[in-house]
Amino acid sequence: MKEVWVRADPWDKELVTAALESGANAVIVAPDKVESVRELGLIKVVSHGGDLSWDRDVVEVEIRSGADEERIVELSRSRRVLVRTTDWTIIPLENLVARANMVMVEVGSLDEARLASGILEKGVYGVVIAGREPAAVREIVRELKASREILGLVRFRIEALRPLGMGDRVCIDTCTMMGPGEGALVGNSSQALFLIHAESIDNPYVAPRPFRVNAGPVHAYVMVPGGKTRYLAELKAGDDVVGVSASGQTLPLVVGRVKIERRPLLLIEAVSAMGPAATICQNAETIRLVRPDGEAISVVQLKSGDEVLGYAEEAGRHFGHKIEESIVER
Repeated sequence: MKEVWVRADPWDKELVTAALESGANAVIVAPDKVESVRELGLIKVVSHGGDLSWDRDVVEVEIRSGADEERIVELSRSRRVLVRTTDWTIIPLENLVARANMVMVEVGSLDEARLASGILEKGVYGVVIAGREPAAVREIVRELKASREILGLVRFRIEALRPLGMGDRVCIDTCTMMGPGEGALVGNSSQALFLIHAESIDNPYVAPRPFRVNAGPVHAYVMVPGGKTRYLAELKAGDDVVGVSASGQTLPLVVGRVKIERRPLLLIEAVSAMGPAATICQNAETIRLVRPDGEAISVVQLKSGDEVLGYAEEAGRHFGHKIEESIVER
């Protein structure tokens, strides 16, 4: 789910505070309360004169017929569409989630929020919380923000390892403390990404830094939200990266800092059921991949025949977006 908003119209300072403290993406208020929100904290405001304006950025549509569904699909190509159903039935929303881009629905309870987030296993683009109890708003926002996608990780069998020369490698320092089996998906090809373990393991060389993933060289791809990839060199403070555990469960990672330093590199070549895979990482004991049993293994201990976890897909990518065309990356 991309966005969670809180409706605070009629004005309620406590609701706005709850939205801010729980990490909501935006609040809906009357035009004369836009500045009141900005006095409380930094959050997007949906209102005439706000960061997102009605009609220009957001429209409300009530579904009464098939014609309304067609209109919503069209509108959602350029604007967020807040959909209302006369009895909050699931079928019209399933149709819209399958066809439309930026569909949002209003929810009044945690159960409704869970239902909206699970439609067609994809969920709506966003929800607007209409409840008036700050504690309930906090609970809904936190659950929706904590919900995680499950990725189907695959096994890569190591084929070869080769020390390379020096290169610029990227450390991603995140705002999250990661645990055993957790890290980020990185690789030479957007079609095959290796699970690079966070620096959360004790070792005799440096103190653990559980917030850090020593990801790889500047050219490598890293998975980011929305099923996209980005080059490691593009990342900066405030960006989002997809964290992944050995079980495939994802977790949101906010980039706090990126460190690019010149280091000796190591080429890792492997193969999965989807085909060949490769990545380059720093040639150091503290860089680890993840074995199928969830245990971390240092890249300096890897040998031909070992298996590690990663993510593989068939489609190529264009500017980080998955596309259906023939692309070969070596």
